[in-house]
Amino acid sequence: MQAPRIALAMTLVLTIAGCGSGSTSSPAPRSGSSGPTEPCGSVTIAVNPWVGYEANAAVVAYLAEKRLGCKVTKKEVDEQTAWQGLDSGEIDVILENWGHEDLKQKYIDEKRTAVRIGPSGNKGVIGWYVPPWMKKTYPDITNWQNLNKYADMFKTAQSDGKGQVLDGDPSYVTNDEALVKNLGLNYKVVYAGSEQALIKAFRQAEEKKTPLIGYFFEPQWLHLDIELVKVDLPEYKAGCDADAAKVACDYPRYELDKIAAKKFMDKGGPAARLLQNFQWSNDEQDTVASFIAKYKMSPDEAAKRWVEANPDRVEDWLTKAKP
Repeated sequence: MQAPRIALAMTLVLTIAGCGSGSTSSPAPRSGSSGPTEPCGSVTIAVNPWVGYEANAAVVAYLAEKRLGCKVTKKEVDEQTAWQGLDSGEIDVILENWGHEDLKQKYIDEKRTAVRIGPSGNKGVIGWYVPPWMKKTYPDITNWQNLNKYADMFKTAQSDGKGQVLDGDPSYVTNDEALVKNLGLNYKVVYAGSEQALIKAFRQAEEKKTPLIGYFFEPQWLHLDIELVKVDLPEYKAGCDADAAKVACDYPRYELDKIAAKKFMDKGGPAARLLQNFQWSNDEQDTVASFIAKYKMSPDEAAKRWVEANPDRVEDWLTKAKP
């Protein structure tokens, strides 16, 4: 099932990326898509540190500015800081929230300064992955019960004589240190420091056929290029991650959602309605993210390319954003 999806997505990426970049004009408004009939005002979008989120923000910001006449500010913050910004009024929306039930309880249920505004449309997966060459060479390596016999292969200068599990940005949602301890694995979690460092490590591991096991996730544009293989950790069951120190199960599957400041949504207006309407798939996000990360487009150019190639999707969001 994975290979046809990747082939189709890459065809779209290459087709759109190959389009001429000389034109800067926006497409003519479609029937029923006349300009905004009410002032849009301003909207501040949190941008968390991964390129998939940046793709969300790029498309929403482009439409808010070019089609609805909004003033858009994007603030680069980590996940915790973004939630604090909703509370303080410094941020209006989080476009891709990964769980955070504790923060929902604090800011939505208790303080009532934030509100849920629907799914982003993305399906989130977190886990441990290996490059495809390792699965082919060591077919049983994706069963966590076999990881200790391969630990020596994953040793690095940073892993203190143990196998290395490479994580990314320390601010990401992760249970990896607890998993290593509670599953009795002879490994140490080492932080690469960023999403870009993780991508580079997995690319090099596949190209040079060097051992690597690490934290990774979906949606993520690298899956369009390399079919990373997920390790089977103990099955997730509701509540198995309730105590962070005792986690011994895989990550849950996430229905990623959007969270906004209550005051902002209470005011209404075109931007608030666009934020509610915006939903897209993992493949759509990966395509825009690849424009930014792989093809080195600016977020605005990446959004423009995708918007022009997907007028029907865009008009659906915009039509509902207008009174």
